[in-house]
Amino acid sequence: MLPDLVSIFDKRTSLSKTHKFNLFNKNNQNNILFIKRDDLIHPDVSGNKWRKLKWNLVSAMNHNCKLINTYGGAYSNHLLAVASIGNKLGLKTRGNVRGDELTMDSNPNLRKCSDLNMELIFHSRKKYNELKYFDGIDSSDAQIWNIPEGGANREGVKGCSEIMRETENDYDYVILAQGTTTTSLGISSSLHQKTKLIVVPVLRGFDAIKEMEALAIQCEVPFDKNRVEVLNDFHFGGYAKTDNKLDIFVNNFNEKSNFCIEPIYTGKVMYALDEFIKINDLRNQRILFIHTGGLSKY
Repeated sequence: MLPDLVSIFDKRTSLSKTHKFNLFNKNNQNNILFIKRDDLIHPDVSGNKWRKLKWNLVSAMNHNCKLINTYGGAYSNHLLAVASIGNKLGLKTRGNVRGDELTMDSNPNLRKCSDLNMELIFHSRKKYNELKYFDGIDSSDAQIWNIPEGGANREGVKGCSEIMRETENDYDYVILAQGTTTTSLGISSSLHQKTKLIVVPVLRGFDAIKEMEALAIQCEVPFDKNRVEVLNDFHFGGYAKTDNKLDIFVNNFNEKSNFCIEPIYTGKVMYALDEFIKINDLRNQRILFIHTGGLSKY
């Protein structure tokens, strides 16, 4: 059963291609831009979510677990990803949602999770914050596999470490959005030694290096903070926040490009990349943008 499960995941990740792209003709300034298209992996499961779930589900099945228990907010792509994959594989799923004022009908995301047979439990924010780090086999029931909020565990990092192995992995810079740091830590652990990682936190007041260091210790993976540059000023007010300037940028980009970005994650990264190129001498530099997917409506 396990080889079949790995094959299911790898078949979809093979859809993620790497190619050159234009950022409003910035390529003409002697830098070369590339994109890794993890947005193509699955229509319901954002690219990096697919990566994070691969080894979590392999581990769950390896331990004969029957229920996947996880955590997320009202608009969590992670919850939707778990619900979608669980429904496909015939696994029971449970989503613990932040906000006891919510119901399954509070928004289309939660309704879709419910329609995919995910059991939803709504918690106060205090209770949720106590639960969201539960990881691995449940201490009260060996048939339950816990995945922490955002897939932030060793299995999630392992899945994300495979991204760079599917590329030439000879870039000067790799840039991506950052939420839980799982994807960025996985990429960091597998980068070519010459490559610098640029992360763009989408959360306001987020200490990227501190969070990456903590997750690296938890997951027992190497991390060199000197190879990471944090662009802190492109959260546009915080998670899921935007403004007219960002909205115009995203719309203009989508009109000119053969792939789309959105204002929650990838739009903020692309905006940051545009600014980074303007203020730095990047002649003859190879820059890879990791498209981690995004909101399904985009």
